[in-house]
Amino acid sequence: MADHSKYRLKVGLFGIGLQAYWEQFDGLEERLKGYLGVVSEKLEGFGAEITNLGLIDSPEKAMEAGHDFRRADVDLLFLYVTTYALSSTVLPVVRRAKVPVVILNLAPEAAIDYTRFNQLADRTRMTGEWLAFCSSCPVPEIANVFNRARIPFYQITGMLHNDPLAWDEAREWIEAASVANIMTHNRLGVMGSYYGGMLDIYSDLTLQCATFGGHIEIIEVDELSALREQVSDQETEEMRQVFDQAFEIKEDCPDHELTRASRTAVALTKLAEKYQLGSMAYYHKGTGNALNEDTMSSVILGNSLLTARGIPVAGEYEVKNAQAMKILDSFGAGGSFTEYYAMDFNDDIVLMGHDGPGHIAIAEGKTKVRPLYVYHGKVGKGLSVEMSVKHGPVTLLSVVETAEGKVILLVAEGESVPGPVLEIGNTNSRYRFKSGARKFVETWNSHGPAHHCAVGVGHISSKIIKLGQLLGIETKIVCRHSLS
Repeated sequence: MADHSKYRLKVGLFGIGLQAYWEQFDGLEERLKGYLGVVSEKLEGFGAEITNLGLIDSPEKAMEAGHDFRRADVDLLFLYVTTYALSSTVLPVVRRAKVPVVILNLAPEAAIDYTRFNQLADRTRMTGEWLAFCSSCPVPEIANVFNRARIPFYQITGMLHNDPLAWDEAREWIEAASVANIMTHNRLGVMGSYYGGMLDIYSDLTLQCATFGGHIEIIEVDELSALREQVSDQETEEMRQVFDQAFEIKEDCPDHELTRASRTAVALTKLAEKYQLGSMAYYHKGTGNALNEDTMSSVILGNSLLTARGIPVAGEYEVKNAQAMKILDSFGAGGSFTEYYAMDFNDDIVLMGHDGPGHIAIAEGKTKVRPLYVYHGKVGKGLSVEMSVKHGPVTLLSVVETAEGKVILLVAEGESVPGPVLEIGNTNSRYRFKSGARKFVETWNSHGPAHHCAVGVGHISSKIIKLGQLLGIETKIVCRHSLS
């Protein structure tokens, strides 16, 4: 598995003020530095490595800060507006750093204590007190300059204390930046070839790298087969014990099929470790080569284990969906391979699932293993997994390549609901959408995604929107929010 800790997210933080104020208003600078310390502590609590350059109050310090942030290799900037400051103390920082910037317009309290304020006898003290609450004042000036400099920016407006809405927004920006960072360093393995004739899944690998970053490793099926030949009986037996813990293995699963799948799972683990994979897409017919057919018809359980370990595996060589699965998994939402199965107009739900691997870590109950005597539309037979995604809120994500040669993110929030499913040895879930099944299907289809998508637990469209903004790609929302 890829070591993402090697490239931990780095976040830059700086506050701004006007140097002339410090001599005029006693204690103001220290007070604002204290507020900046609160912000730094909050951001650190969200799991980011923070480079805090303190209060920038002059163009000279701004120039220096821009270089310092570049040297620190920050991925995201938080600009905390503590009081009025000149835009000339901001632009050099952000222009040099060349990373996305979030403006924190956070007042120290919900409101000024007007009675106490107006009882201050000293007009200078009154002005200093007002300036401590003046964070909103320079934001239009900063926004104007950013727009004219063509620098994208994002805003969080609220309070420094007792404002979960504002801090949830900050946390989501850090989570989105972390996912962007993971994708930038991800190693995606592609093994085999496309499913012939499935035109919608064909992907532009260069476009994927240009959009998300990372590296794509081209892997031969022959290599997996060779690794499989080297797996010992002891390794196979140990993997069999892992199967017993991870899955509910049905009684009609032949012992030789479990042994076959165990051997392949060991080989898949070694393959992922060799190439430090963070995700994978695969497909191979396997005809004409008995060894490869034996390998590729026994990968489902091993690929399900990899997916549960944070190495999502997409079947049918669906590279775009491997990317979508990795995004959801990096957000901590899982990310299981799925497609339309059927519609239930009586219950107004959409049945979705897929053959091949599932994300067993987000299953409702223990994932079942069943024997399949034919892989529909594919070569061979073997074991497969049957699971439903955990009941409750879910988010669907598709990475779409458009006719204009761009990548967009297509998102829908819904609910995984209990009820009858098809017990056919595939992943299979029932999803309800606020828009209704008919409207959801038509709206989703209208955006032209491939027929596969990824599904994760929780409603995280707001985080995905932020990810799209950080990556500079459009996010389209089909429907949002739960029905409960």
